[in-house]
Amino acid sequence: MLIAGLATFPLYALTRSERLAPQSMMAAIWRAERWLCTAGLLLSILGMGVLAASMQGVSLLSLELQPFWDLVRETDVGTAWVYRSAALLLALAVPIWMVRWPTTSAAVLAAAGSVAVASLVWSGHAGATEGAVGTVHRISDILHLIAAAVWIGAIGAFLILISPRHVREWPGGLQIAVRSLDQFSRVGTICVLVIAATGLINSQMIVGAENLGRSLASPYGQLLLAKLALFGLMLALAAANRWRLTPALAVAAAGDDAESVDSDPDAALAAMRRSLIIEASAALAILALVAWFGTLEPFVAADPV
Repeated sequence: MLIAGLATFPLYALTRSERLAPQSMMAAIWRAERWLCTAGLLLSILGMGVLAASMQGVSLLSLELQPFWDLVRETDVGTAWVYRSAALLLALAVPIWMVRWPTTSAAVLAAAGSVAVASLVWSGHAGATEGAVGTVHRISDILHLIAAAVWIGAIGAFLILISPRHVREWPGGLQIAVRSLDQFSRVGTICVLVIAATGLINSQMIVGAENLGRSLASPYGQLLLAKLALFGLMLALAAANRWRLTPALAVAAAGDDAESVDSDPDAALAAMRRSLIIEASAALAILALVAWFGTLEPFVAADPV
């Protein structure tokens, strides 16, 4: 998600001259992307190995290669893994060899990252849904993940942008941060609408409105409820960033003479950093919950009696 989201950020938040500047946000993004792509590729390989080992009933070190390749060739999960690996390899090449063309490279990296994110759909409940309903479920889940990736990537980008070091080093760094935060308000609104709409579709596909009470009695439903609570927290923080902290940062960036904490750049930046760190922590917790309840059945098994 960070690979796709960070690459998308400069396309809507930075001007062409800011993307071309040698000491700029783009340089920091490329450094982060190289590490993220390397880690993503290694973790994807490890994850597929763990899945194959669990299906063979052996430890990872005792994994047999032939059954592993059979899993890759003959299953949808394996096909999705091949596409994900190819997308991550392309994504890794971009910040190494294409940095001279920042706009094009950002677009290619965002597309490759989105393909990698979309491939994860076949590892969850949507991948097991069959027929036309399954197609709708998977498309909805893909949109859900990509919208979340754009939001999470923006949080990471803002944490880079308003870090003490970068605010001091980049010419006009504070003004760029204020403008980017304001521009993201529109992109973020679209992300929230897509996440909410596709979340409702996915819940209906997996649980169904008529089974909501029964699902809440299961670990799946309880973890889903925790996810929704954290999503609400992220919405509250995003609203505070948009309507309170960003205007305060704008006043500080303009060098307002008013004797208030809002006119102090350091205080405004510190408040924004705290809010973004909490929002990032909530996002990380949501991803951990999704990874957990994505392996669970939505209902408690019926009593055989």
